[in-house]
Amino acid sequence: MRDKQSTKDSGKEGEEIACRHLKALGLHIIETNYRYGRSGEIDIIAKDGDVLVFCEVKLRKSDAYGDPEYGITPRKQAQVRRLAEIYLWDKQIENQECRFDVVAIKQYPRMKEQINYIPSAF
Repeated sequence: MRDKQSTKDSGKEGEEIACRHLKALGLHIIETNYRYGRSGEIDIIAKDGDVLVFCEVKLRKSDAYGDPEYGITPRKQAQVRRLAEIYLWDKQIENQECRFDVVAIKQYPRMKEQINYIPSAF
């Protein structure tokens, strides 16, 4: 069974990798780890030109559970959408084009790190 701290550290590591990747693609990071109450968390909120991007990050260190992008279940997608609506309300943002992206990172032993960036993933 995985140690809770290592899962948290792994998540933070994945978000740092994703932020560097998004910045290299020209996105501007606005906020990371946005929370509102106990509703969950949006990993990264960024701007891509005029578009507000809500980005979910998934890092896998083995292929035991399949590719990382498949870990973003319909339930997780719904949670991120709900939180995005709360974020817009919380920050009093109206008439804003938004999209939901995924950064899936494979960091398997004896393999070069792979990043799969999926704009408009859901």
